[in-house]
Amino acid sequence: MIVWGGVNNFAGDFNTGGRYNPGTDTWATTSTANAPTARYSHTAVWTGSEMIIWGGHHVTSSFNTGGRYNPGTDSWTATSATNAPSGRYNHTAVWTGSEMIIWGGYDGTSSFNTGGRYNPGTDTWTNHQCNQRARWPILSHGSLEWQRNDYLGRHWEFRPF
Repeated sequence: MIVWGGVNNFAGDFNTGGRYNPGTDTWATTSTANAPTARYSHTAVWTGSEMIIWGGHHVTSSFNTGGRYNPGTDSWTATSATNAPSGRYNHTAVWTGSEMIIWGGYDGTSSFNTGGRYNPGTDTWTNHQCNQRARWPILSHGSLEWQRNDYLGRHWEFRPF
């Protein structure tokens, strides 16, 4: 298990984390070299070899940036911000097997009915705007389920392909 970031009401936001090894019942800290800016209410997905974090909030800023953490090398690589969705927090992210899809969220002023697909192999974003199947801005929603080519949520359906 890998945990990263978050907030403590007394100490502020963190850009630190840890890796848990259940076999030895031990924790190891994650590197902070090239780690994303401290934040909370971001999302994280596991690709099978890396954890990708994206978005989140810090004081008065909402981020449209993130990072890819490789536990094998204990290193961070920034995600591209080119064509990334606008900064947000309390959004949802899901891993499809080849891309991270983010949707919804809030920026401190507005809730979103937009999102994007991030491909870590090419370090590129493809934006998605609301269409007839995804009408409502969503924030602080639960996890979503990936089934075949459908992205299904509690309140709407989004088909990226």
